[in-house]
Amino acid sequence: MIIFRRFSQNTFLLFLILFTVEGVFGQSEVTGANDGKPALHLFMIGNSFSQNASKYLPQLSKEGGHELIIGRAELGGSSLQRHWDHAEAAERNPDDPNGKPYGGKSLKMLLSEGVWDVVTIQQASILSGDVETYRPYARKLYEYVRKLQPKTTIVFHQTWAYRTDSKDFSQIATKDSAKSAQEMWEKSRAAYHTIADELSIPIIPNGDAFWQINSTAKWAYRKDDTFNFSQSQAPNLPNQTHSLHMGYRWDKGKLAFDSHHANAAGCYLGALVWYGFLFDESPVKLTFYPEEVDPNFAKQLRKTAWSTVKKEKKKSASMRAWVKKQV
Repeated sequence: MIIFRRFSQNTFLLFLILFTVEGVFGQSEVTGANDGKPALHLFMIGNSFSQNASKYLPQLSKEGGHELIIGRAELGGSSLQRHWDHAEAAERNPDDPNGKPYGGKSLKMLLSEGVWDVVTIQQASILSGDVETYRPYARKLYEYVRKLQPKTTIVFHQTWAYRTDSKDFSQIATKDSAKSAQEMWEKSRAAYHTIADELSIPIIPNGDAFWQINSTAKWAYRKDDTFNFSQSQAPNLPNQTHSLHMGYRWDKGKLAFDSHHANAAGCYLGALVWYGFLFDESPVKLTFYPEEVDPNFAKQLRKTAWSTVKKEKKKSASMRAWVKKQV
């Protein structure tokens, strides 16, 4: 696995826009101690899942003594195709509003406002199990970013499967969807790795880390079959211990359900994976965790994040060694 230690010699101003589900953005995030270490400049092309997974990354980076600068081009629910369509529209006509969906800026404008060490791309979760939805847009985005940022490391952010009690799962083929969280994870994992191998780029294995927790008897979320939904009243909720997803919550007097997005524990796990991957060091030693997360569960999430990152790094190193022998 590549260790991202490059330092940009250019000083620059970063004016990015604050993210919301509708795709409005804000300033870049700067965090970490100024102790002489080179800053890591990270840019995310994604959606709410990249926002979830990086939520606690600034706190972890600061505790680890790493200065981190984050830039974002995120649109709620956005797929690889949508990001590419907007970039293509901007190339055809720089004044076309369709080419500037990120708070009035284009992807080209945002990427050109700095020198980025790492740029991440990802598929929309609902399409993540269908490898054909990645083509040709992953490659087009890859080549577009490479042209604008020739020295950057481009990385795939592997998104996660929905909660096991979700009412829907990702597309795995045209007019066909996964029947379970496990099938969604298996199909999306295969798709991410297929395209990553085609582009020869590494993967941030968040989807694998989520599934590692969800498939472990001691730590996996289990649906509460004793909860009476027909007679439920606020603030009562089903038991959601060890859930990594938002799940059930009361919203304006109604019981809402979100089986897709990460809750505090899921966001924490995602950030731990990013930390281990980006800085090539164990997050197990870190002490920060969100107050909503049980400390014992947080400890397990740190261990799982690092073991998942190490496994992915080992696989990537083996693949590079094999390719080198063939050349």
